[in-house]
Amino acid sequence: MKSISHFKEEISNARTFSFLHELESLLQHGLIKGGDLNNAIVYVDKEISESTMESLKIAFGKDEITVKPNGILDNLTLHHPNEAARHKLLDVVGDLALIGTRIKGKVIANKPGHFVNTQFAKKMAKIIKIEQRNQVPVYDLNQEPLMDIHKIMAMLPHRPPFLLVDKIFELSDTHVVGLKNVTMNEPFFVGHFPNAPVMPGVLIVEAMAQTGGILVLSTVPDPENYLTFFMKIDNVKFKHKVLPGDTLIFKCELITPIRRGICHMQANAYANGKLVAEAELMAQIAKKQ
Repeated sequence: MKSISHFKEEISNARTFSFLHELESLLQHGLIKGGDLNNAIVYVDKEISESTMESLKIAFGKDEITVKPNGILDNLTLHHPNEAARHKLLDVVGDLALIGTRIKGKVIANKPGHFVNTQFAKKMAKIIKIEQRNQVPVYDLNQEPLMDIHKIMAMLPHRPPFLLVDKIFELSDTHVVGLKNVTMNEPFFVGHFPNAPVMPGVLIVEAMAQTGGILVLSTVPDPENYLTFFMKIDNVKFKHKVLPGDTLIFKCELITPIRRGICHMQANAYANGKLVAEAELMAQIAKKQ
């Protein structure tokens, strides 16, 4: 199959298949009840005994069962001469669809089966997820922000020196993109560290969480009356140092829909064209007492 456009006419009607010795084993264990020979190709790979023939008649509700000259059980007409091979391709296409994204490439399968297909799909999905995470998004930082510092303070309860988001560029039902300009005037640089200023990793996580807080609080009609509290932080990784003069870009995306005030999101921080930190954050919306 050279194009997915060929799938409907050339592949989708390819029926599953089995060999006679496999059917015998199933019959002995009382399985394949309700099976239909019109939905499966059975290749006769051995001589059929009278007892097996009788069992097949009962299992498939037929008065007579024959073997065609091409070795196929009953009077089934193949949709394609190589229908069994096409069904294997059907399995490959279906299993690789579990990756969740289109693949541009050539797949050669040697003795494929559902187990190896799905293992390959899981491995591909994991690689793609890592590559997408490390792919640095590009934003026009000179564009008019969706939210400036005044709009951010109208929504978030944080205030300087603990307000760690300067602008919001994107905001949807499932993601948010924000920015922080890191300057030498940050109070934490006084002690972290003298003569070697590095932004603390916990504050990068906090900045990502505040950006995510914009996403969470945007779902309530009166965000000024709510707070967000950390519930869990998982899979935190710091990949590069953040120094004075850097511009931090934060992107937070929902992992699951917000339910009952619980928000679970993937947060990434970028600077200088690199992924500098990432974490899975879980927070809860709570009304101010």
